[in-house]
Amino acid sequence: MGSATAADYGWIRSSFVFPSGIEVGYSLTLVRGVPPEEVLRVMGAEPRGGCRGAEELFERQDELVAGSDEWDESFLAGVCAVPGGDGDWTLVLHFDGGIGMRPGFLETLSAGSRAVMHSSNGGKPIHMFEWYEDGELRAGFEWPTVRHGSAPDDLVPLMHEAGFDLGEESDVDTYDRKAAVLALAEQLTGVRLTEDLLGNSTYLLGHVPEEPADDWTGVVIDLTDANRQGIHKEVTREQVEHAMEHHRAHRDRPLRLDEP
Repeated sequence: MGSATAADYGWIRSSFVFPSGIEVGYSLTLVRGVPPEEVLRVMGAEPRGGCRGAEELFERQDELVAGSDEWDESFLAGVCAVPGGDGDWTLVLHFDGGIGMRPGFLETLSAGSRAVMHSSNGGKPIHMFEWYEDGELRAGFEWPTVRHGSAPDDLVPLMHEAGFDLGEESDVDTYDRKAAVLALAEQLTGVRLTEDLLGNSTYLLGHVPEEPADDWTGVVIDLTDANRQGIHKEVTREQVEHAMEHHRAHRDRPLRLDEP
């Protein structure tokens, strides 16, 4: 692949796509060897015609949200073919409010191939990157120094080349880090994203429905602060329900000032 660096993506500061996407939440995925129509089929999307450029896609997503009586986790995805390395690639873009590309989609789309996704969750400082190969998450991260997946360290040489600071500093400018993410995506795909490509491509649109809710057995609390200090705790459904019952039993109890 090419030797893309963060300097190649300085344009994202003034583009429509990334300031808007970082504010409301976006996902951008590159998939090798899967045509746009097939990508939408894998995502279970209902065809919604097409649009010209990312700004119109953004407006169509706004219309979808405004036309719904209540907020759900469905979204409008735009897909188009783009030139890249090692075959044909499809770009998938959605301003999804922070939902992100679902792992099941990425596993299916990357089977026998490759998929690279980066996203932001809308207003909060969470910016994710994931690289899938042959249906498996090879490497993913929020903080560049805290990686996960089956081969997280395989990315390190490319990350250095792309312009990541792999030291312990946490106050890296959002756009500098996002530019490095785009450069890393280009390293893995050969796809050079430009303001013109995102702003003027014709996108095939599909409405991706909300993911059905599974019967849950517990929750995982996994938090990392700006100093890389974290907490990881698994809580069972029984513990949650017990805590809720305890709260209901005591919420109307009069407050006694002499209690410890």
